[in-house]
Amino acid sequence: MAIRNIIHIDEDKCNGCGNCVVDCAEAALQIVDGKAKLVKEIYCDGLGACLGGCPTGALTIVQRESYVFDEAATERHVREVRKKEEPCGCPGTKAVSFGEKSAAGPGAAADSGPELTNWPIQLKLVATAAPYFNDADLLLAADCTAFSVANIHGRFIKGKKVVIACPKLDDAQFYYEKLTGMFTQNAIRSVTVLRMEVPCCGGLAYVAKQALQASKKEIPYHEIVIGIKGDILSEGKTPLIPKLQEV
Repeated sequence: MAIRNIIHIDEDKCNGCGNCVVDCAEAALQIVDGKAKLVKEIYCDGLGACLGGCPTGALTIVQRESYVFDEAATERHVREVRKKEEPCGCPGTKAVSFGEKSAAGPGAAADSGPELTNWPIQLKLVATAAPYFNDADLLLAADCTAFSVANIHGRFIKGKKVVIACPKLDDAQFYYEKLTGMFTQNAIRSVTVLRMEVPCCGGLAYVAKQALQASKKEIPYHEIVIGIKGDILSEGKTPLIPKLQEV
């Protein structure tokens, strides 16, 4: 322990925007329950690179007794975080929120413009604590739904942040862990699962409900089932399973 500079977070001022998480090169900060949190004192170098992006002044640098900054441990921590958040190492995985929809093209119907307001959207690529998840209604859509139902933008995407996945082709355990982290670390208002009627697609709803159970949060859950011919077979609020089970 030593007296040194270290970050201080005023939770009353923090609005959970996540700018500090993005600005912290040491990955020392996370959004938990809608507020910025210091992961470990040894990961904070005390230089204050995270201060500039905070819109509310919730972050300050203070001098106090703390564990010393551990550069080697921090490098290992950053590698692990980056491995989880950017599996392909592609710049295109950077979290982006663009609040206003693009205009529809000439001659297009008034309601036919795109409603997507976040990027990336693939569950493997999204950052667990992406700022746009806070205070958001989340749409978790099976990949095939985009090609099976008409007017998916106006009908289901509008007003929501979108994540897509395929439980048949990908690792369900990875999905469970990723979604649990998303639900735990962010103040998500509601979760809507949009899936196909085929049995394998039910796995997406199952994993989402398991993750909600594991997060110990009471987040409203809705499930919409699309037929293979594009008709809506069921739509509405669905109760969560009563007991957490192994995925």
